[in-house]
Amino acid sequence: MNMSTKNLAKVAIVAALYVVLTVGLAPLSYGNIQFRVSEVLTLFAFINPMYIPGLVIGCIISNLFSPLGIIDVVVGSFATFISLYCMTKTKNIFVASLFPVIFNGIFVGLELYYLFSLPLLLTMAQVAIGEFVVVSLCGVAMFKVMMSNTALMNTLEIN
Repeated sequence: MNMSTKNLAKVAIVAALYVVLTVGLAPLSYGNIQFRVSEVLTLFAFINPMYIPGLVIGCIISNLFSPLGIIDVVVGSFATFISLYCMTKTKNIFVASLFPVIFNGIFVGLELYYLFSLPLLLTMAQVAIGEFVVVSLCGVAMFKVMMSNTALMNTLEIN
């Protein structure tokens, strides 16, 4: 993978935005009831898979600040990676937005169940609902507007 400095900068900016939004809004970003605003950025993987490394690195760095510790770095970042990979395999942005809902709901829900003995299905549902609100409802609407802007899409393009 040969990435120009310009493209590397775009990916790094997305990673930095993910960290700033997650850590800056920390009370909303962690726990079983979470609305991690930075998860909107996962839709960049739908636009171009070259954003995946930046999004995963942003998630790893963000989860270093998690009150749950290193387990959140591993589990949460794995769930994000699997979600991002699956997002690149669909042509429909709404369908793509459901992968973070599903995988974070499952993996983060299991993590919280393991750590705190919270009710498993309830915990999975709480995480999934937060993801659905942020990524599928807000994120898809925002990205549809962005994707209709040719100049913006040309700026975001990575080749």
